[in-house]
Amino acid sequence: MRNPKDFFKPMAIGAPEPVREIPFRPSRMIHFFDPSNPKMAAKVPSIAGKCDVLLGNLEDAIQVDNKIAAREGFVKIAKETDFGDCQLWTRVNSLDSPWFLDDMSQIVQEVGDKVDVIMVPKVEGPWDIHYVDRLLAQLEARAGTKRPILVHAILETALGVANVEEIAGASPRMQGMSLGPADLAASRRMKTTRVGGGHPGYLVRADPNPDDPEAPRVTAQQDLWHYTIARMVDACVANGIFAYYGPFGDIRDTLACEDQFRNAFLLGCVGAWSLHPVQIDIAKKVFSPPVDEVLWAKKVMQEMGDGSGAVMIDGKMQDDATYKQCKVMVGLARMLAEKDADLKAAYQF
Repeated sequence: MRNPKDFFKPMAIGAPEPVREIPFRPSRMIHFFDPSNPKMAAKVPSIAGKCDVLLGNLEDAIQVDNKIAAREGFVKIAKETDFGDCQLWTRVNSLDSPWFLDDMSQIVQEVGDKVDVIMVPKVEGPWDIHYVDRLLAQLEARAGTKRPILVHAILETALGVANVEEIAGASPRMQGMSLGPADLAASRRMKTTRVGGGHPGYLVRADPNPDDPEAPRVTAQQDLWHYTIARMVDACVANGIFAYYGPFGDIRDTLACEDQFRNAFLLGCVGAWSLHPVQIDIAKKVFSPPVDEVLWAKKVMQEMGDGSGAVMIDGKMQDDATYKQCKVMVGLARMLAEKDADLKAAYQF
């Protein structure tokens, strides 16, 4: 058994000290781009000014013949681009692929000090994170990086969901997790070919009217991902890391995308993946607290002072539990307002 006192010791001689607390930075959208695509690569500097996180994708969406070009393209972009406040992430190939080791080695060696987070696909248990943790430490020591690169796991298999709590606490590097609905659906044998979102067949139906059995019966579509997102959020919060919704594949259906993102936001996710520029603004809108709720939360906090006791405000009871809810809302709003003048004005900071 590993001694808890050793948890925050470097995993390799010369590696940087692990972080003791994962810093929360605005990450409303993780915007994916293909580093092997010259047109996408050329747009990176301008998109960086609009995004909280830019992620160079090396995995599933990249054709086999382009794997090396994507890796080399990412390194080139990382070297040549000033990302400002935008975080730079990459999604490497899966641990069982022939490209994973070279992805890790080349990226850490050449641009390790510019990469904030490495996203690891198809994580199934803490053993996967332990391997990545040790490997990163060895590579960081060899490259002389000044800070540890954090790790983000994607939940894409039933086994990964079953081990979500252990994955969340597997390493001080753990930054967060994302839901990978398409691969997870296949792993669970779910009967859907959609990438995220709901399904018209997954519904509940009202009972028949006894006075008119043939009358139409109201139906309501349910959320296929509610259980998994809620469990992921609990595991992340319990371990001081952050939960994200993953991809929404129907780029044209911006309304349903917004609904799915908002479900995740309300459940506790801090952001979602963006697969197309149109989804950047959706994520920015959804994962920024609504203005009216922020102003209400500020009012509650002002009237409650230290947050103790219970008071009535506009006919609604407020106590220390609602005060804590308001602190969450105002804290996020204040952080986002620091980099967005429009939000700062709207939130009245």
